[in-house]
Amino acid sequence: MASRPKSNPDAHNPRVLVTGGAGFIGSHLVDLLASNGSEITVVDNLSTGRLANIEHHLSGIRFIEKSLDDALALLEDEPPFDRIYHLAAAVGVDLILQDPIGSIETNVEQTSALLRYASTHSNPPTLIASSSEVYGKPGASVFSEDDDILLGPTTTGRWSYAHCKAIDEHLALAYTQTRGLPTVICRFFNTVGPRQSGRYGMVLPRFVQAALENKPIRVFGDGKQTRCFCDARDVVAVLPTLLDNTDAHGCVFNVGSDHPIEILALAQAVIDELKSGSEIMLTPYCDAYPAGFEDLRHRRPDLSRIIESTGFAPSFTLEQTIHDIAAFIRGTTLQSKKNA
Repeated sequence: MASRPKSNPDAHNPRVLVTGGAGFIGSHLVDLLASNGSEITVVDNLSTGRLANIEHHLSGIRFIEKSLDDALALLEDEPPFDRIYHLAAAVGVDLILQDPIGSIETNVEQTSALLRYASTHSNPPTLIASSSEVYGKPGASVFSEDDDILLGPTTTGRWSYAHCKAIDEHLALAYTQTRGLPTVICRFFNTVGPRQSGRYGMVLPRFVQAALENKPIRVFGDGKQTRCFCDARDVVAVLPTLLDNTDAHGCVFNVGSDHPIEILALAQAVIDELKSGSEIMLTPYCDAYPAGFEDLRHRRPDLSRIIESTGFAPSFTLEQTIHDIAAFIRGTTLQSKKNA
């Protein structure tokens, strides 16, 4: 795994498909690919994505507002893509708990459809977005890609997302092993940044929104649980490098930061950076989630594999990300008032 990316002679103006390209991470990837001159097709049904995230690109990209399986039927007889980034998914703990059937079907069936399409259309390098949730609740404090995983029982709905993402990974690796489809699996760890919504339980935009309104910031549990936050703009910057590295095909990579912060400290950092009058309010999990909800005390990735393969080194500080999220929320709020 020590080799660096190999040059790809077909990398000039490649035809690229981005599923979920109007979403949070997907739209930042579209920004990057557009700046590199790619010919981009975005598929997004806008269930959680926002057209506003990519409207500055609409004159130069193809946008298909459909569910992925319907879009793939439309693309069936068209020339194949040179690269595929599969980011479409039902995400966020709140959404998973609110709509378990829809979330499970989306996360498994759509990935299966995408892999089937890719394998019958010239086998382009295909990136599958996965999640640190796949690790479940292991005993180790640092998560490595080849670690054993321990998922909670199927009777606890909170674990359905992890089960789905694990199935997606198994499917992708099976397509690589049996049909020669070059896949790369990326397990994202707490990706944050502008365009992210707090609507589905995403912690940092929820904190920033409350701080801007000087409202109490709710921190669940005792706030001593730790997470590692990485800006989406750093995350997407490494994805094409991984996909174009033939040594990375058929491999799983942790993608994120490895600098943990307690959630209580995160809330205080938001208050300090934005000079907010908000107070921190500790909230028991039972007041926010169904009975039996389990949270992880610590979640930190081992990044040695992705550093070895790409030299990955995130550059955005948490403080910069907080300010950029705040600027995005202010801009969105101002635009909503103008449109009212």
